[in-house]
Amino acid sequence: MQRRRSLRTRFVRGLGAATATVALTSGLTACGGDAEATGSGSGKVTVGAVSNGAARQAELSVPVVESLRALLPADVRERGELVIGVGALPAGFPPLAYVGTDQKTLTGAEPDLGRLVAATLGLAPVVKNSTWENLFVGIDSGKVDVAFTNVTVTEERKKKYEFASYRQDNLAFETLKDNAWNFGGDYRNLAGRTVAVSSGTNQEKILLEWQKKLRAEGKDITVKYFPDANSTYLALSGKKIDLSFGPNPAIAYHTTQTASGNAPTRSAGSFSGAGESLQGLIAATAKKDSGLAKPVAEAINHLIKNGQYAQLLGAWNLSDEAVTTSEVDPPGLPVTNS
Repeated sequence: MQRRRSLRTRFVRGLGAATATVALTSGLTACGGDAEATGSGSGKVTVGAVSNGAARQAELSVPVVESLRALLPADVRERGELVIGVGALPAGFPPLAYVGTDQKTLTGAEPDLGRLVAATLGLAPVVKNSTWENLFVGIDSGKVDVAFTNVTVTEERKKKYEFASYRQDNLAFETLKDNAWNFGGDYRNLAGRTVAVSSGTNQEKILLEWQKKLRAEGKDITVKYFPDANSTYLALSGKKIDLSFGPNPAIAYHTTQTASGNAPTRSAGSFSGAGESLQGLIAATAKKDSGLAKPVAEAINHLIKNGQYAQLLGAWNLSDEAVTTSEVDPPGLPVTNS
């Protein structure tokens, strides 16, 4: 772990601010210990199960690809299981990983992708839920084969781990559905807007940098801070703010929860969590030199080619974070920006 607060920690803080109220009112809680669910290895994977309306549930057919199975380290192949780590304790982070409405199933886009990868490689998925810190202890000790838990690729982490990228690491703007404004990838479009952001987060850092640029151009943004997600949403629904800026998955989840309410919201554009210089990437994470990153990346690329990857992201309203190719150890955030 790095000395400074990691992007992932700041992501969870921002995501929690955007989803905690909804999760609590929906009765979604995480198990008190290390939750484990073992799949059947039948070639059928259900995505979006017991999601509390956050996903469109679908059963996907995922045949074993023997040529990819052959790429696995011998011990994993012979064991016949892929131990998938998810760091969602204590409260989960919808829509990526949380305990579903049956109070036992670990659902979300992250464990679902892990199950799809395991099926492609002919392995039974064993999903283990832990805290973020214990997740890395599990990888280091060999008790976890690979983590699917919103880990951002950084150059610092590449010293200890190997990666197979599978999703863009993005931030997004949330606005009322009847507001026609769109970000369009240009900070100048924010001029004159009132934007809510969580203090101490990566998105605040980026927003304040944009504010500085606008002021140099004789324009400005009004930045607002609220104590919790409910306060932010009340301000948005009451039109006291124009936009809320936060983690894209949190906003994707929140829009599903507001869809049938009096003030439905939508995403109004996204931006790389790494800033202008680099597209941040989320990746499956294994111990360095474990030999797992390559077969996992190839399995993800097979899922991309055959459409199951798009079905997964579509089910969880995360299509705007899709990658075209899974890369092994892609460029990560430099130490100075992580």
